[in-house]
Amino acid sequence: MNYLEEIGAKAKKAATELNILGQLRKNEGLSEAANFLIASEDKIMAANQIDIMNARQNGIKESLIDRLQLNHDRIQGMAQGLLDIASLPDPVGEVLSMTQRPNGLMIGQKRVPIGVVGIIYESRPNVTADAFGLCFKTGNAVILRGGSDAIHSNTAIVTIIREALRKVNLTEDAIQLITKTDRDTAKELMRLNKYIDVLIPRGGAGLIQTVVDSSTIPVIETGTGNCHVYVDEFADFTMALDIIDNAKTQRLGVCNACESLVVHSKIAESFIPQIYDRLTAKGIVFRADDRARDICELMEPATEEDYGKEYLDRFISLKVVDNIEEAIEHINYYNTKHSEAIVTKDYDNAMKFLNEIDAAAVYVNASTRFTDGGEFGFGAELGISTQKLHARGPMGLVALTTTKYIIFGNGQTR
Repeated sequence: MNYLEEIGAKAKKAATELNILGQLRKNEGLSEAANFLIASEDKIMAANQIDIMNARQNGIKESLIDRLQLNHDRIQGMAQGLLDIASLPDPVGEVLSMTQRPNGLMIGQKRVPIGVVGIIYESRPNVTADAFGLCFKTGNAVILRGGSDAIHSNTAIVTIIREALRKVNLTEDAIQLITKTDRDTAKELMRLNKYIDVLIPRGGAGLIQTVVDSSTIPVIETGTGNCHVYVDEFADFTMALDIIDNAKTQRLGVCNACESLVVHSKIAESFIPQIYDRLTAKGIVFRADDRARDICELMEPATEEDYGKEYLDRFISLKVVDNIEEAIEHINYYNTKHSEAIVTKDYDNAMKFLNEIDAAAVYVNASTRFTDGGEFGFGAELGISTQKLHARGPMGLVALTTTKYIIFGNGQTR
């Protein structure tokens, strides 16, 4: 049995144990893991500093280093995330329906764990704790394969969580980390369908496409985020400025950041200079169409690629449109089905945008930065699913379960 098969076999065995674990024991494991993370902050920080140093030596841009970096608040947040998950109702065991057939059979649907979840992800070490928490609460074993840039951080976090599980006599193989970071190991993992029930990639477009193309395991895509904010002709300018500023500048290297602006032509002359001044003061560079550049000539010209790009950097695209239909058409053509927002005081336009935009999360008068498991009340998230089957949007506890039919009879035969 090779390296990955051994990990897979351990996960399969752990999943069997987790499947029958009660809510109280799950919550005990989550609480102990949270305590261990807080108590081991110095160890985690020391490991993370090695990753940060290596990232800078490798020339990784600062917006991506921000995703990699851990500090006191982020470690506390990881621990709190586990406690939040512990406080949520356990979806496993919920009976969704029960109907009686004419022959007397009682046929129902019950929510159950998926089994073994594999996650391939980049940069963010906080995903390690979130993935464990959500999978553990739903009775799933998890196999993690993080990027080489976060290997020291991830190893420290997984080691600490496994120690916590051992202390309360729970299976430590509920969480396993693949420490080999070469591409061949990743490709082999994608074909481990004998042991893994679902594979979830979380990272850039290249990683996600590679997993979709190569995996023999069912995949839940967590998409990249070319998120738009459309400023309608009936927008409140102060609200629009605040929303765009937050959506773009709060954190550059996240999938729910605004990467593209669309502005109605009736307000373009008055609004574009205001948003240009607001964002350029924070170092943002605009790449705009000719109509916008006629208003503000200091903007760089946009290319076709700019309209569809997830920058994760200090750039934003800008398109001027003549009506909401054109805005919706532009957004649906270039977006990544993640998060889109309209700023408007017009009810009909708001409803039209909600109904016609094809995305996992659609906002009226709010920042796209809210597309997050914690903000949606899920405690944490495993990623933002941009596909339409099984799960869509922030993936919390329910997204990590499946169902089975349960049938009660009293001797019926067909």
